[in-house]
Amino acid sequence: MRRKILGTIAASCLALVVGAVWQAQAQDAKAAYPSMAPLEQYLIADRNAEITLARSAAPESISRDAEVLVLGRHDYETAVKGKNGFVCMVERSWSSGIDDPGFWNPKMRAPICLNAAAARSYLPLTIKKTELVLAGQSKAQMSERIKAGLDKKELSTPEAGAMCYMMSREGYLNDHDGHWHPHLMFFVPQADAADWGADLPGSPILTIQDPPDRLTIFLIPVGKWSDGTADRRDEH
Repeated sequence: MRRKILGTIAASCLALVVGAVWQAQAQDAKAAYPSMAPLEQYLIADRNAEITLARSAAPESISRDAEVLVLGRHDYETAVKGKNGFVCMVERSWSSGIDDPGFWNPKMRAPICLNAAAARSYLPLTIKKTELVLAGQSKAQMSERIKAGLDKKELSTPEAGAMCYMMSREGYLNDHDGHWHPHLMFFVPQADAADWGADLPGSPILTIQDPPDRLTIFLIPVGKWSDGTADRRDEH
């Protein structure tokens, strides 16, 4: 009987310890990036390396003639002029949702290549966020300015056909997924996931809802990275 009681006490203590560890880890995750890091941590010192990383978002047949933007100290700057209407760049952490715990994560490097419709209607949102962040605006201030821009139609919702490639195996999207999977994204004004059959068992389509930016993003994973190699992350 005594042995049984001791075993019960030990199990209870272990549960409390494990629970405390999980709670601490969750709190650490939320507190990992409480504010913006020094600007240098978001910049890529080698301009050519950033150009190469940006172009890796899409197959070479698209990215070779795309405009390429690189992040400067005050805004994104045109590094290469394009010919085909696509714009490739490396998004930073503030392109995430305002409540994303990785909003200030300086490690995020998200190569993205936007088609012409997305470059006209989605890219200005990213550019405006970047201008505000690099001007020292807080998350709350940035959010309020974006809301005002949308209300006044200074910023638009996505055009029909707005999409992008995110097929780089060299990117780093967040601390949980790393570079995740190669995928395409389609930008639409706020929509119900069911309209696309998204987020259902067996559906190849996933959804990101972004109410503050008044858009819905549909993600479609594909089988190969932009360099043509197969995505094998699920095989292990």
